[in-house]
Amino acid sequence: MMKYLDHLEEAIITFLIGAATLVIFLSILHRYAAGLPIPGLQDWLIDIRFSWAQELCIYMFVWMAKFGAAYGVRSGIHVGVDVLVNRLPAEWRTKGVLLSILCGVIFTGIIGTLGATFVWENGLHYALFHKLGIPTGDVPEGPITPDLEWPTWFIYSAVPLGSYLMCFRFLQVGWRFLKTGELPHSHDESHVEGLEEEAIEHSPLTQSKPDLAAGGTAK
Repeated sequence: MMKYLDHLEEAIITFLIGAATLVIFLSILHRYAAGLPIPGLQDWLIDIRFSWAQELCIYMFVWMAKFGAAYGVRSGIHVGVDVLVNRLPAEWRTKGVLLSILCGVIFTGIIGTLGATFVWENGLHYALFHKLGIPTGDVPEGPITPDLEWPTWFIYSAVPLGSYLMCFRFLQVGWRFLKTGELPHSHDESHVEGLEEEAIEHSPLTQSKPDLAAGGTAK
């Protein structure tokens, strides 16, 4: 189970990126093709509504951001200010790291709980009761999105789901740090394999100079 859970963010983000790319490509293709004065084809394309494409892509990018943040915590690329922690003495550094992880757990847990409460009151309560056949009474149905006409509680559910996943990742990182004393470290995104070696090889300082002893002339 944990083997699949450890790659949950990659699966979600990959799917969302692929879907958003496809939707954007089709909407652009539709926009230009609908402007071609081809009888029959133009009328058919105009009847196809793609006004929802922009809204859908915005929502997918929001979901990508939330689950991407959880991936950042897990892999160690999440934005963090650790200047003070790194300057602490060794015996205090461990406590500082654990305190920062604990703050991350508390913060994401609070945001997740507030998000879940908002989603519940924004229409999930009504949708769940309606699905189970329970009388809804005065429970509000909740708003829907302008173009897709989806319930907004579904869109906003990215907040509690992503936040709780971040909270879980913080707990994982803290537990691993207690056991091994190591934090996840990502590779240096500014480093390109082979580029530094090539730069050094072609640097003027590393070019072979004429052998003065053999009669060469230094320039």
